[in-house]
Amino acid sequence: MSPSKLEIQSQDLEIHPRHSGAPAEPPGANTLERALRDLQVHQIELEQQNEELRRVQLERDAALARYLDLYDLAPVGYCTLDAQGQILEANLTAATLLGVARSALAQQRMNRFIALADQAPYDQLRRRLLATGQPQACDLRLVDPRGAPFWAHLEARAVASEPGGGLLRVTFFDVTARKAAEAALAQAATVQSAIFNSVHFLSIGTDTAGIIQVFNIGAETMLGYPAADVVNRMTLCDLTDPREVQDRAIALSAELGLPVAPGFEALVGKASRGREDIYDLTWLRRDGGRLPLAMSVSALQNPHDGIIGYLLMGTDNTARQRVNAERALLTQAIEAKNIELECARGRADEANLAKSNFLSSMSHELRTPLNAILGFAQLIEAGPPEPTPGQSASIGQVLKAGWYLLDLVNEILDLAKIDAGRVSLEIGPVDLAGVLQDCSDLVSEQAAKRGLSLIFPTFTPPCHVNADPTRLKQVLVNLLSNAIKFNHPGGTVTVEASPGRPGRQRIRVRDTGPGLAPAQIAQLFQPFNRLGQKDHVVEGTGVGLVVAKRLVELMNGVIGVESAVDQGSTFWIELDTADRPASAGPADAVAKPGLQPVARVRTVLYVEDNPANLALVEGILALRPDLRMLSASNGLRGIALARAERPDVILMDIGLPGMSGLEALTILTADPATRHIPVVALSAHAMPKEIQLAMAAGFFSYIPKPVRLAEFLATLDAALQCGDRVP
Repeated sequence: MSPSKLEIQSQDLEIHPRHSGAPAEPPGANTLERALRDLQVHQIELEQQNEELRRVQLERDAALARYLDLYDLAPVGYCTLDAQGQILEANLTAATLLGVARSALAQQRMNRFIALADQAPYDQLRRRLLATGQPQACDLRLVDPRGAPFWAHLEARAVASEPGGGLLRVTFFDVTARKAAEAALAQAATVQSAIFNSVHFLSIGTDTAGIIQVFNIGAETMLGYPAADVVNRMTLCDLTDPREVQDRAIALSAELGLPVAPGFEALVGKASRGREDIYDLTWLRRDGGRLPLAMSVSALQNPHDGIIGYLLMGTDNTARQRVNAERALLTQAIEAKNIELECARGRADEANLAKSNFLSSMSHELRTPLNAILGFAQLIEAGPPEPTPGQSASIGQVLKAGWYLLDLVNEILDLAKIDAGRVSLEIGPVDLAGVLQDCSDLVSEQAAKRGLSLIFPTFTPPCHVNADPTRLKQVLVNLLSNAIKFNHPGGTVTVEASPGRPGRQRIRVRDTGPGLAPAQIAQLFQPFNRLGQKDHVVEGTGVGLVVAKRLVELMNGVIGVESAVDQGSTFWIELDTADRPASAGPADAVAKPGLQPVARVRTVLYVEDNPANLALVEGILALRPDLRMLSASNGLRGIALARAERPDVILMDIGLPGMSGLEALTILTADPATRHIPVVALSAHAMPKEIQLAMAAGFFSYIPKPVRLAEFLATLDAALQCGDRVP
C-alpha cells in the first residue's frame, strides 16, 4: 500500500479512536498493526471482487459467443442496412442464402440481390418503412451472383436505438418450396374449378335423400334451369325420365340380386354400396326437350366414411353418339381404303412381276445375239488360222464395241432392277482390303494402258464394313473406272480409307483429272447425263454413277463428290463399320480347279436350241483336241443322249423349248446313271435371281451369255476334274 493511503488510514484511525476503555496504546506500533490488518482485509475483499468480476466477464463472453452463434447460424438471414440501403453487417445465413462470402457482403447495396422484376416492391417497402417507422414485410425473389433466383420472405424494421439513426434491420428466409406448393394448390384449384364449372360437364350434388344441393354452370346450360330454381327445391327424379329410372331399377335388381325401388335409389344404388356406377340416362330439359347424357355417379363421404350425399357428373351423349357414328363411318372408309390398297398392292405386285419378267426377257434377248457376236469374234481372234493384222484390228473393234454394248445392257438392266425394287442384297461384314485388292486386279490393265499409277491403302488392323461384297465391288470398280477414264495421261488414282462419322468408314477415290465445275457437280447422279461428254472420245453411258448411288443407299450408306476445275475429283462412299467375322476354317476353303486340259478325249454334251450358240460352242471346243461335242436341241433329246453316251460334262441352256433346263436337271439328278455328271448352265438368263435359283437346283456352275472364252474353258476344266473324282 502506498504511503498516502497509509497516511489517510492513520488519520482515519485518529479521527475514530477505539472506545474500549483500555489504556491507550503507543501511537506508533498499535496503529500501524491495525492499519496493516485492515489493509489485508481490504485486499482480500478486492481480490474477491476481482474474482467476481472475472466470473461475470467470462459469463458475459460465453453469452456473447452463444448470441453470435445464434445470430450467425440462425435459419434466417440478418442484414443491417443504412438509410441508403447499403449492407453494414450480415450474418452467415444471409451470406449463404445470397451465395456470397460474408466478408464480401459489406458495403454492397441490398437491391443488388433483388430480382429485377421485384425491385419496385422492394423500393416501396423501404420507403414505407422510412416514412412510418412501422415494420414492413413482403415476398419477393432474391438472386445470387450467378443470377439464380429463389423466393424469400423479407421483413424490415427500423433500428431506432442505433447511433446515427436511420438504420434498418432486414431478415429473410427461403420460401421457394412454399411458393411452389402455393402455385400447385392454386393450379389444382383452378383446374378443379374449371372442371366443375365447365359448360361441357353436368355436375349435380345431392344429399342422401336426393335433394339437389349443387347445380353447376354445365347443368344450367344443358338443362336450362337456373341453379336458384333447383337447389333445395328439386330432386333428381324431377329431372330424369321416369321410364328409364324404372328400367334401371329392374336391371339393377337383377345385377345386385336385391330389390331396388324405382326412383332415387335406382340412380345411386351401386354408388351407395361403394361401387363404380356409370350408365346412360335421359334428362328432362326445362323447355321440354330431352338430353341423353353419359353419367358417372359416386358417393360423397365424411372423414368417418359415412355417406353424406352423391355427386353425379355427365357429358352430352349426343356428341358421343355422333362420334361413334362418325367412327363407324370412318372404320368403314378405312376398311374400304384397305381393300383398295390391297388391290393396288396386288396390281403393283403384278406390275413388278411383269417388269421383272420383262427385264429377264430383255436380258435374254439382248445377250443371245451378243453371245454370237462376241463368241465368234473371240474364236476368230484365237485362231487358227491366225488373223492378219488388219483382221486383228477389225476383230478388236468388234470385241470392244460388243463388250461396251454388254456393259451398257448390264447397267441399264441394273438401274431398271433397282427402280423395280427387285435387287436382293446379302449384307454382312466385308473385308475392305480384300475387296479393294479384287478391284485393283480388275482395273490395273485399264490404268496401265493410259499410263496411270494406282495407289491403294493398307489396313492395319483389318477393316470391315457392312455391305454386299459383290455390289460393293461393283460400286468401287465404277468409281475407279471413271477416275481412270477422266484423268490426264500419266496421272494418278489414289484410294484412301479412313473413319467417317461415328460408326462409319469412308472410302475415297481421288483422281488428278480436269475436275468438275459446280454446275457439273449439280448434274451428277442423273441417269444418262454424261455432263456434256456425248461426243467425247471417252466411252460411257451416264448410268454407272446412278446405279452406284442407289446401291450404296441400299447398303445404308451415302455417296458424295468433292471437286474443282483443274484440281481433280474425289468421289467417296461411307458405310457402316462391322465387327471382324470369325475366320473361315479349312472346310470353308474352296480349292481352285486346275485349268490344264486333261490328257484323254472327253465328251461334252451341249443341250441348246439356238443354232448360232451351238456353232459357237462347237467352234470353241474345236480348239481343244481333247474334247468332243454332242448336241441336243431340247431337254428330252438331251436326257436320252446323256443316258446313252454318259458324257463327262453337260452344258445346259435354261430356256429350252418344251422342257426347261431346270426340269431336265431334275430328271438327270434323279437317275443313278446320270446323277454323277456335272451339269453347267450356259444361258442368256443372267438375272441374279435366276442364277441363284439355278445354283440352288444343283447346277455345277453357271456361265452367263455372252461367254468369255477364258472363263468358259476354265469352268469346263473344273467340271471335268470334278467328274474325274466321282467313282
